[in-house]
Amino acid sequence: MSRRHHAYGAVLAAAALLASAACSSPYESDSSSKAAGDRTVRPVEGCGAKAWTDPKDLSPDRTPARCLPGAPPPRPLPERRELTIATGTLSAEYVAPLRVALDKGEFDKEGLDVTLKVLPTPDALPLLAKGDIDALWAAPEAAVMNGVKGGFDIKWVAGNFSPAAKSRSGLWVRLKDGDTADRVPMAGRKLGTMIGKGSVIAYPMEKALERHGGGLADIRYQQLGSADVLTALQNGGVDSAWLLDPVWRKVDGERGYAFLGGQPRGEPLGGMLYGRALLQDDVDAGVALLRAYIRTVNTYFASDYKQDASFVTYLAKLLKSDESILKSTPPLVMDWEIRSGTTSRLQTAYEAQGVAEGSPLPESRTVSRSLYGEAVGHAP
Repeated sequence: MSRRHHAYGAVLAAAALLASAACSSPYESDSSSKAAGDRTVRPVEGCGAKAWTDPKDLSPDRTPARCLPGAPPPRPLPERRELTIATGTLSAEYVAPLRVALDKGEFDKEGLDVTLKVLPTPDALPLLAKGDIDALWAAPEAAVMNGVKGGFDIKWVAGNFSPAAKSRSGLWVRLKDGDTADRVPMAGRKLGTMIGKGSVIAYPMEKALERHGGGLADIRYQQLGSADVLTALQNGGVDSAWLLDPVWRKVDGERGYAFLGGQPRGEPLGGMLYGRALLQDDVDAGVALLRAYIRTVNTYFASDYKQDASFVTYLAKLLKSDESILKSTPPLVMDWEIRSGTTSRLQTAYEAQGVAEGSPLPESRTVSRSLYGEAVGHAP
């Protein structure tokens, strides 16, 4: 697509300085063959103390990790590498950092030829485990956990986003006589969802239901198409529904509806998943991929990116989405880090839904923070 002029002057100037500095930073031979977690981690220009936050910090108002715009600077691989990343969609806003990284040449700066391939998670998992694809932009859903228990060498290596304070994406209920927004008896009620059981929304849904006398095992599920969820809630076909951006705006502020809760602020529930190829066989490429992603976040998504009208126009065209709809919802808080205990909380919710197989996995089997730590120069 043609390049548009945007108001990024200072941002791109900083990026250019950091990129030029990176040209004299070739890979060290002593780390190229080492597995993740056993590598030498060096300071990274433009990424200081603010480039890492304590994983145990679960506060909703936590400031996400950030480097300077244009950082971490590229470190091109000695030989170009072709990588395929599977994703369930190319048009959702949470995929924007990957789309922008590809369009702006951030992957190319690392010596990576990246292809984004649309695949649903169940289809992508065995391909990731076999090495037929290199990464998966998704979430540690029940299918992922069950796959790891079954022998798949897959880990969650970077986060994606958490909701803004003004977001109302999440569980909405149609109020009945006697209900109030503070007290809605949810046990036995029907929930409409386009995602179904085993999704990461099980965790925030469980938290919301427990505050209203229900639980994941106490509600009735009805899986619906994306175009039918809101209609079913409005016409009484379901009692509640999990509404995504921007659908929730149709009922926000309307009488007779209440928002019960959504994804926890400050806690990403998805992002980048790696298989053995980037976890063990070619860790340099795995770090390079995350470095390009993190640099894109720091350069284009560091704060409220929707305040830049020209960038929103660019993003809408890139995602092939309606610009007015993109403007109508709060920006996502892009966040490459993974909070401590998230996969344990997810597995508890999957067990409550009856979709977990075997015993829960420890975090050491499901998460690796070492690659994004290396990308920003943070040693464990």
